[in-house]
Amino acid sequence: MAQVIPGDGEWIDSALRRFKREVSKAGIMADARKHRHFETPLEKRKRKATAVRKSKRFSRRSKP
Repeated sequence: MAQVIPGDGEWIDSALRRFKREVSKAGIMADARKHRHFETPLEKRKRKATAVRKSKRFSRRSKP
C-alpha cells in the first residue's frame, strides 16, 4: 500500500506528487484498470490468444 506522510511545512501539491509517484511505482493503477470489469474465462483465453498472435506476427517481421 502506498503511503506518503507530508513533512513539516511541505505543500500539499508536493505531497500529492510524491503519492502519485509511489502509486505508479507500486503498479496499483495498472492493476485497478486490469480488474475494472469482470472478464469471463472465455474472454480471457481470447485476449491471451490474440496477444500471442500479435507478438508472433511482430517477431516474424523483425527477422529478414
